[in-house]
Amino acid sequence: MTGNMDNNDPLRLGRLCDPVDDAGIVPAPPFPGIDRMEARFFGNAFSPHRHDTYAIGVTLHGIQTFTYRGATHYSKPGNLVILHPDELHDGGAATEDGLRYRMLYLEPSLLQKGLGRGWSSLPFVGDPVVDDPALRATLLAVLSNIDGELDDLLVDQLVAELADGLTRNACRTAPGAAKAAHNTVALARDYLDAHATQTVRSRDLEAVSGMDRFSLSRQFKALLGTSPHRYLTMRRLGRARAMIETGISLAEAAAAAGFADQSHLNRQFKKAFGMTPGRWSDLTARSRRAA
Repeated sequence: MTGNMDNNDPLRLGRLCDPVDDAGIVPAPPFPGIDRMEARFFGNAFSPHRHDTYAIGVTLHGIQTFTYRGATHYSKPGNLVILHPDELHDGGAATEDGLRYRMLYLEPSLLQKGLGRGWSSLPFVGDPVVDDPALRATLLAVLSNIDGELDDLLVDQLVAELADGLTRNACRTAPGAAKAAHNTVALARDYLDAHATQTVRSRDLEAVSGMDRFSLSRQFKALLGTSPHRYLTMRRLGRARAMIETGISLAEAAAAAGFADQSHLNRQFKKAFGMTPGRWSDLTARSRRAA
């Protein structure tokens, strides 16, 4: 994939760096464990928020600025931005020229498969702004055509190369989990996926995993970067966001995704994505109209 991107792909970085003409969000077709999007903004775009995935992206136009782990960072065109799961951050354009970037959100459970069973923790990249041509080529191979579908073979290669790139740039790993916890955590994760719109109690996860709730919480965090509670909330938010992007009403999306009401969805959505679901709906609707 990297070699093809360097030599043969007509959509190289330079051809992607068009100026920003209007604010908007363009979500890509979904694939299990992976979200992609293009964002175009002027000024501050996202309030402080955190999601339970790696966020790995390429700045295309303008200067991207964000606060992360107590410091302000700047990313220029061609730079990569790498954010660890569950880390608080914001984001926006540092200049009046506006900002355009593309981002890939990778679930830690999928990255764990690329890392292999020898890993008991997640790689942590200390500097969130990275200049890594090989990793940039890997990203552009799946971000250049933001409207294109992903297939299994491409994703297998992508995840393997992302695992290599993240470990290559990692300054350390997050606290580890016992190697025997992989299967246990997978059982709990699968249960949460299958019951995302329902009430899940600690005793349910204890029963399905065979591990006490406190040990499970620690091992879950080590392997997937977040807690079971946050994981469940993010699965609900993912469902709601996908429905909102099709134009469904916020009240309908809240009910269908398992939230108590629209206000509950609003609060959780802003915490996870840095803006209200109404704002997200407006920005994605602009992109649909412009297409």
